[in-house]
This record gives sequence, structure tokens and C-alpha cells, in this order.
Amino acid sequence: MVSSCAFVSLLLVSSIISVSCSRGNQLLEFKNCVASCITLNCRKDAPTQLIHGSLPLILRIGMWNCQSECDYSCQRIVTLYRKKNGLREEQFWGKWYFIRIFGIQEPASVFFSILNGYVHYLGFHWIKLLIPSDYMFKKFYIIYAILGLNAWFWSTVFHMRDFKFTERADYFSAGALTLWSFFFTPIRIFRLDCYRNYNFFIYLWASVCIFFFLAHTMYLSFVEFNYSYNMAANIFIGSFQNILWIYYSLSNYGSRSFALWPLYIVCAITIAMCFEFFDFPPILYLFDAHSLWHMVCFLFLVE
Repeated sequence: MVSSCAFVSLLLVSSIISVSCSRGNQLLEFKNCVASCITLNCRKDAPTQLIHGSLPLILRIGMWNCQSECDYSCQRIVTLYRKKNGLREEQFWGKWYFIRIFGIQEPASVFFSILNGYVHYLGFHWIKLLIPSDYMFKKFYIIYAILGLNAWFWSTVFHMRDFKFTERADYFSAGALTLWSFFFTPIRIFRLDCYRNYNFFIYLWASVCIFFFLAHTMYLSFVEFNYSYNMAANIFIGSFQNILWIYYSLSNYGSRSFALWPLYIVCAITIAMCFEFFDFPPILYLFDAHSLWHMVCFLFLVE
């Protein structure tokens, strides 16, 4: 349980400054396209409904409506026009234009999120079957696997359809996984279970982490969803864990053959983060840097 791909995913997704700062949805041609589409196709008294007929069932299941369909169609029109004329492709509402498959907004990210979730599902059963019941940390690993399953479930849902609720569920689920790792890391590395006041420390440390998580989520939910603050909080938590695991590797590699694995994983994930730092328009309108990051997470888990 060295460093969570869900954590880094959360961190990098939350580093989007604001969807309102995306240049694509500020383009005049995009605004005119959407306005014209809504005027021609959507009912004036109910803009979410078509004037004639209805959207295909698969789109309605995905909660697409007349307005969102116009927005998506105009993203496609503007993106293809700009590419054809050698202009820079832009993001719309914080995301690139993707080919939609069965109403799914980001098919590649959904696919890789499902794979990651499946690996966590297998890991959950391996932990239950292979780790002895009397092993001190078994229950910690089981909770970690459950939180991982939950995080990748909401990652899948969020990439299927981006709403305020699915975005928050994705962020907070990943945050819960991250904070559990933050809670467990010093316990495991310093073997605090061997100390006489272990139970007292566990309850105290757990209370601190729960308080932080509740305060964090309530602030983001009811005061302001501040992307910069969210990013800073997760950078702190992730850096703390990574430093501890690096310390563990360097201080134990001489006596324990497996001790360098945490160091390798931390370094590998740091290198893989280049997919996010050097973002690019999606290849074939399917594979952007974020989806490839999810793919790398899956490959790490398989290894």
C-alpha cells in the first residue's frame, strides 16, 4: 500500500484550475454554434427537450438532453474545424472533445477505470484468502481494498458522465482512499502496533484523520469548491506518504530484500505523472493524457 494511483489521479484531476477558464467554451464560434443549435432544435418552454422527436434511448439513459447535445455537437464541429485549418485544439469546460460511445463521455478513461476496479476486486479476495486472519494489518488492507473499489467505481461513473455530483463523488472517494493510506502509512512503517499505548494512539490518530476529511469535504461542498486548495491538501498528504516510504526503503534495504519496492513504486509513479503534466489533445479523440495515466495505474497494479 505504497502510493495510490487513485490519489495521484485525484490530485491531477483537481489541478484543473477552473472549467470556466477553458478557452474552447469561450470561443465566439462555439457560443454562436450552441445558441443557434438550441434555437433550431430545443423547445423554448422546455430547453432540455427537442422540438421534434426525442434523443436515442442510450443517450437519455446517460441523461443527455437537447441543450447538452447541442453543446457536445458544437464541441465536435469547432474541434474538427480548428484541426482542419491548422488551429490549436482547445478544451471545453475543462475537458477535451472525445468521441462519445454509447453516451459515454470519456470511453478510454472509463475502460481503464473499470480495469483498475477489477484488479482491486481481485486484490480484495486475495487479501481475504491468502493473508492469515491473525495478521495484525489484514483488516487495514481489506478496508484499503474496499475504498479502492469505491474510488474506481466513482472514477468510472464520473468519466461516463460529468455532473457536479459525479465530480464530487469521484474526488471525495479518491480522497477517502488517500487519507486511509495517510492514516495507515506511519502505523505500518514504524510498527506502532508494537508499542504499549497502541490502541490509544490509533484512536487519537484516526480521530484526527476523520476530522480532517470531514472538514475538507464540508468546506469543498458547502463553502467553496476551491481547486487550488484541494490540490494543495492532496500534495501535502501524498508527499508525506512518499517521503515516509522512501525513508523506509533507504533504511531497510540492507536487511530486507523487498524493502526497495516502495522506492521503485514511488519513482515509477512520479515518472508516469509526466502523462498529466504534458497534456495533449486525445489521440483518435479517445486517448488523452489522463486516460493513459489510468492505463499506467492498471499496469502498476497488475505488476
